[in-house]
Amino acid sequence: MTVGIEKMRFATSNLYLDMTDLAHARGEDPNKYLLGIGQTEQAVVPPSQDAVTLAANAAEQLLTKQERAEIAEIIVATESGVDHSKSVAIYVQRLLELNRYARAIELKQACYSGTFGLMQARDYVSLHPDKKVLVIATDIARYGLNTSGEVTQGAGAVAMLVSANPQIAVINDDSQFMTADIMDFWRPVDHDKALVDGKYSANVYRDFFKEVWQRYQDTTGLTLTDFDAMVFHLPFTKMGLKALRDVLPETDEAHAASLLAAFEASRVYSKRVGNLYTGSLYLSLLSLLANDTQLRGGQRIGMFSYGSGAEGEFFSLTLAPTFKAGLDVLGMEKLLDQRQQLSVPAYEELFEGALWGSADQKAQSKQDPAHFVLTGVQNQQRQYRRQTRD
Repeated sequence: MTVGIEKMRFATSNLYLDMTDLAHARGEDPNKYLLGIGQTEQAVVPPSQDAVTLAANAAEQLLTKQERAEIAEIIVATESGVDHSKSVAIYVQRLLELNRYARAIELKQACYSGTFGLMQARDYVSLHPDKKVLVIATDIARYGLNTSGEVTQGAGAVAMLVSANPQIAVINDDSQFMTADIMDFWRPVDHDKALVDGKYSANVYRDFFKEVWQRYQDTTGLTLTDFDAMVFHLPFTKMGLKALRDVLPETDEAHAASLLAAFEASRVYSKRVGNLYTGSLYLSLLSLLANDTQLRGGQRIGMFSYGSGAEGEFFSLTLAPTFKAGLDVLGMEKLLDQRQQLSVPAYEELFEGALWGSADQKAQSKQDPAHFVLTGVQNQQRQYRRQTRD
């Protein structure tokens, strides 16, 4: 029996900011953002969207009526949770009318927890092959206006259905991971924006990758030549490129060129959306599968997951011959191409208007085309609504 990813879908807001416009507004050379960071656009979240609505909007796209009844666990990974006690997964269970007798849980460890959720799902389905697990990585990356991290903001959710019918990829049982208590990025409980030591965090990321990659090779006997692509957590796309370049000397020139080409395919979407925290690695995977025309069933894909604080993991996927069938490439392109571009002042206004805290407040949701929206806070409870389709 094989277990893996059956289907994947993505959701983000209908608004974005052009990084050239942001660079000009901040008095920077646009190439610092476009080339130095590797970002061209950034998703901007209106007050009517949060981690719950993004998760629901992503998952709604991939579930049939039958699958809603078959789901035994709902795992939501996020560091943008809306409550210290109640999980995002329970809101999603209600909004999507999922199996009442499913477990629902929220996981947290910076950007890493989506990977832990995926492994938990694989292990559960391995024991219960007639069941399916919904895994959602949903986040809004916020660093603040006029901060060094502003260019690496973003938002979105990746939903994955894990089953014994992995028409996208098998999740191999070959993970190597490590953990260390490091203060490279954190968000105190009274903050709505992250704190980060950018250069230190980038160095820790690369150090973690090199160490778990070496441990993976020592344990499995596999080398870089056994991989047809390497997919990275991409808080900004240049970071993954640097990590890949660290190991390219381990293979020959032709294979190195092939891996670089695959990396370019894997960062197409991230360049246009920005940082997804827990979902970043899996948006990169989606981008690779949609944009790399050389991929074939049976090929091995390396996956590097990293979460500040810090935790890292390297594992592999084996592509199924039917992997394209589990995607919605045209829908993904339409989603990104039909977004509305914002001016910098409009972006700043929306950023400052995000709903935070428990005081009664309303969010203007009528202009939001998403199926699920946040309408406000009433009696210290967040209010969600499903909007009717046109």
